This record gives sequence, C-alpha cells and structure tokens, in this order.
Amino acid sequence: MLDLKHLRENFDAASTALARRSPEAAAALAPIRDLDARCRALQIEVDALKNHRNVASKEVGARKAKGQDASAQIAAMKEVGERIASLDAQLREAEAAREEKLLFVPNLPHTSVPDGAGAEGNREVRRWGAPAQFDFAPKPHWELGEKLGILDLPRAAKISGSGFACLRGAGARLQRALLDFMLDLHTKQHGYTEVWPPVLINAKAMTGTGQLPKFAEDMYALKDDPLWLAPTAEVPVTNLYRNEILRIDQLPIKMCAWTPCFRREAGAAGKDTRGMIRVHQFDKVELVKIVAPDQSYEEHESLVRDAEAVLQALGLCYRVMLLCAGDLGFCAAKCYDLEIWCPGVNAWLEVSSCSNFEAFQARRMNLRVKDAEGRNAMAHTLNGSGVAFARLNIALLENYQRADGGVVVPEALRPYMDGLAEIR
Repeated sequence: MLDLKHLRENFDAASTALARRSPEAAAALAPIRDLDARCRALQIEVDALKNHRNVASKEVGARKAKGQDASAQIAAMKEVGERIASLDAQLREAEAAREEKLLFVPNLPHTSVPDGAGAEGNREVRRWGAPAQFDFAPKPHWELGEKLGILDLPRAAKISGSGFACLRGAGARLQRALLDFMLDLHTKQHGYTEVWPPVLINAKAMTGTGQLPKFAEDMYALKDDPLWLAPTAEVPVTNLYRNEILRIDQLPIKMCAWTPCFRREAGAAGKDTRGMIRVHQFDKVELVKIVAPDQSYEEHESLVRDAEAVLQALGLCYRVMLLCAGDLGFCAAKCYDLEIWCPGVNAWLEVSSCSNFEAFQARRMNLRVKDAEGRNAMAHTLNGSGVAFARLNIALLENYQRADGGVVVPEALRPYMDGLAEIR
C-alpha cells in the first residue's frame, strides 16, 4: 500500500510514476484524493464540534455550581452530540472507502525501472551459459516424460482436470531431489533459515502481501472456511512478522520455504496449455527477506544472485531480465525475472521473479523496524523464487535429453537420487 501522507504531498509525482505502469493505474489515484479531502474536512468539523462541546460542558458545570438553569445549554449540547455522531459515522465510511481504494493501487516503479508497456519492454541484463546443442531435433518435455513413464498428464487430468501434472517413478524422485537440493543450497551456502509454513492462509495474510483484494479471482478459496490456498510461500512466510516491530539489529531476516503453490490462472485461459508450462498446482522454494530500508536494493541484487546459483549449479542456460514498468507485478517497485532456455518448446520460460517491494507490503502488514535512535519506520520486504519446479523440470528434461530418449541427471542432483546418472 502506498503512503497516504506521501500521496498528499506528492500527488502529481505519484500519478506520473503510476502512469509509467498504465493510464489505469494513474487514474486510480483521483478518487483517493477526493476521499482523502472529504476525510480531512469531516475530521476538522468533528474536532471543532468536540472542542465546542467541551467548552459548553464546562459552562454547564459552572451554571449548575451557581444554581443557575442550564437546560438550554444541555439541549444545545445534545444537538452537538448528535451532529458529532453523524459526522463520525460519515468519517468512518469515508476512511473505509479510502482504504479500499488504496488497496487496489499498485506500487510506484523505482526510478531504475525502464519504461515499457509490456514484456516487449523488458531489458536483458545478463546471460549465463549457452543453449544446449543437439545433433537431433529436441523433443518437448511432455513427449520425453510420457515415453520415460515419469510424467502422466492424462491421469492427472482424470483426477483433477486440465492444468495439473502427475510425476511418477524417477520423475517424482527428481522433484524430491530438487526440493532437498535447493533447501540445502540456500540454508547452508546462502544463510537462509528454513521455514515450514501452513499453506491455508487467512484473508489478512493474503491482503498483507497484496494478493487480496485485487487478485481474488486468481486464488483458490475454501468454501466452508475463511481460508485460501497459498499461491506462493511468500504469503505465509512474509506474514510471520505482520503487526510486529523489529529491532534494526535483527535485520536482515532471510527465510526460505518449500510449499506447493495453487493458482487458478483465471486470466490466462488458453495460454501455454501443453505439458507443464502453465499449471494450477506446482512446487516452489521461495526466498523471503525482511530488511532495513537503506539496504533493500543491495539485498535485492544478492537475492537475484542466490536464485541464479540454483540454475548455475544445474548447468542451465538462463538470462536475467529487468522488468519494465508496464510488466511489473502489482506490489513490486523493481523486479528481475530469471528465464531458462527450453529447446523442446523453443522458448525462454520464467522460473523466478525476484522483487523488491520496498515498504508496500510492510505498510499493508504494519511491519515496522525500530532504528538505533528508537524511531519506527516501515521495513522493506523482498522475495524471489529459488526456484519454481514445474518449468525447471521442463528445462532439465529438454536440455539434458539424449537421442535415445534418455535424460541425463545433472551432477548436482545425483547425490539426492542415490547416484542415478540417467533417467531411462
């Protein structure tokens, strides 16, 4: 959530910044300014009437002490009290409307974020490795997985519908190996604390990290309980510190967690329907940081490097993309995507988004930090996939395939698969 005080004092600048995202984002500010003006006018009137009532109350007391009639003053005070009650109700209504509108306004893009209306405006920052070369036509992962007996899409559809995958045998073992490999890498080499959080999340937590209310249609909600399935471990892990004040010497807090992730993908109907490119349930190791405001961009760069380390260890060619303003996620002030080359589908596929939210999520969660002088400020939050499994599986199958249909297991994963060197 944006800082209301900052918006009051810098409305035109904030509107210009949001216009870099889209005209609709900038237009969302106008009703907030109108509601805020109404709130402030109502508050001024309420304060004046309350002050008048206090003065009148003292006058009534003085008249009664002297044995004088105070009925007229009491009647006038009753009218003032009724007016105050009416205005207080109007003020609460206007404040609630202002809060609701603010929840739908995205974060301001950082000044280093390039202009652009969509993915075509994203900028490649660097590339690692070279695409795998084959002396045969590489197959897509769904063909490889089916022939190897490790990917069963038809039976997954039978029990859950389209957009779900079932891994079997060495495919399931590969999934478990990736989980252990990533958690070991991030905890033992990168200094993250492992967390095993709930994946049923209440609405306050979903609102705190920005999934609600704007993206309700993309999430899975329980019918009989006020809970949601986690779309990413970012939600429960970041919200562990909601409504807390942290000491500056506690920061940075670095956490990683594996969870299954659930997304309806309501806005992506008909896109990437083959194989595992776009699925409703997938596994992911998530990296979350809570940091001091003056350290967040340095911590952001190191977060990206931590996610890159997974792909480098697996020997996969990837590129780092700096997202333009028009392609930024709702909460992000700045974001890098990691995209891996997948030769079977002939495409770059995103496996990680590493975002700096600045104080946007912290303000929604009331997550603060007390500095050395004892002053409170909003913490900064960051997160990134370290990394998502479904598309990583695609990359492993397609980049490590052999002409005979087998798939080589990267050396980094073999200790987690009892030394298995090839899936056949």
